[in-house]
Amino acid sequence: MEYAARLLVFDLDGTLVDSKVDLARAVNVALESFDLPPLPHPMIYSYVGDGATTLIRRALPPEKTDLLPEVLDRFLAYYRRHLLDTTRPYPGVVGALRKWAGIYRMAVLTNKGVAMTREILSGLSLDGYFFEVRGGDSFGTKKPDPEGLLHILREAEVEAEDAIMIGDSRNDVLAGKAAGTVTCGVTYGLGDSGFAEHPPDFTVDRFPDLFARIRPAV
Repeated sequence: MEYAARLLVFDLDGTLVDSKVDLARAVNVALESFDLPPLPHPMIYSYVGDGATTLIRRALPPEKTDLLPEVLDRFLAYYRRHLLDTTRPYPGVVGALRKWAGIYRMAVLTNKGVAMTREILSGLSLDGYFFEVRGGDSFGTKKPDPEGLLHILREAEVEAEDAIMIGDSRNDVLAGKAAGTVTCGVTYGLGDSGFAEHPPDFTVDRFPDLFARIRPAV
């Protein structure tokens, strides 16, 4: 099935960029700063997607949750300095955005803080493709709440049925469905296990494959 669209709204981590190693390193630096044992990277990857506070809360031992504010501050301080150590666009992202940016309006909606999001997009020369970039601290809620997505729809003056929310986790699917958009799940990211319980309208295994499944709305 082919979906008609005017607006594409992308998640960031696990969708546009592969940032998992930089995130995991920052988590372990923060934990070790407080004499807490580091965690295996795959375990940290499974904690990503709901914002920094939830990431650190999940990484802390249950008996150490009182350290959350201090460990979070340490994580953020380190991560801000190492946003682009290994973070790169997924294969095909740059070429596809360059090819299709004039055909579809595009935006980013992530649960990462907006300042770090903008820095990553700028550092990877991706920022010019998006008319709007919003993060987890841009609104009173984060995905899966649809608040941010509804805001972007209003800003774009696009009806929900002419928009697609693209992401790698259940949060993206739930936000899209709550806002009334089509939902696309990417299977190469961090959270595709959540698609079993909350299936998107369609999935793609490679970023460029998205554009074979959609067409400009007339």
